[in-house]
Amino acid sequence: MGYLKYVREAWKKPRESSLWKERLISWRTESATTRIDHPTRPDRARSLGYVAKQGFIVVRQRVLRGGHRRPGPPGGRRPRHARRRMVLDKSYQRIAEERAAKKFPNCEALNSYWVGDDGKHYWYEVILIDKAHPVILADPRISWIAETQHTHRVLRGLTRSGRKSRGLLHKGTGSEHARPSKAAYYGRKVRRQKKISRFIKTS
Repeated sequence: MGYLKYVREAWKKPRESSLWKERLISWRTESATTRIDHPTRPDRARSLGYVAKQGFIVVRQRVLRGGHRRPGPPGGRRPRHARRRMVLDKSYQRIAEERAAKKFPNCEALNSYWVGDDGKHYWYEVILIDKAHPVILADPRISWIAETQHTHRVLRGLTRSGRKSRGLLHKGTGSEHARPSKAAYYGRKVRRQKKISRFIKTS
């Protein structure tokens, strides 16, 4: 692996690095979506499919952390009325991928990884691929992303973080409720209960 082995070891305890505070100070002054020339974590980027060639884009995305509240109803109502704390089904990493993909509509999000956080923000680096680039179309290892069925894959939870938030990284016993999706399992459960109730009424 060469130098990537030492990079991986350094990122196991990133806050002990002398560059940690300097990076956060400079990242706070940047815009929420910033395109960068090289990944900050080359070991993690390569393990998620990044290749240093034309057509691959790396974007650093900033996401506001903390609690979320439901949008308030319009009109002159009391501020606490119907605005309880909202629990998100999506992770912050998945939200960062979606926002980065919307900024670059001609690209598809491949994967992403964490690079930093403070008391107010999370930072993720998202790997985007230009699906119309000739170099991408000529590479059989990555040309699959230009096919029609992979359009807007990040919005359908098909990245690694999306599959993790959907509970699809676990297999075997205990993961029956997550496949093919949580909504599909809930539909099967409701239909089964209705069928049992009809059988009891007719018997």
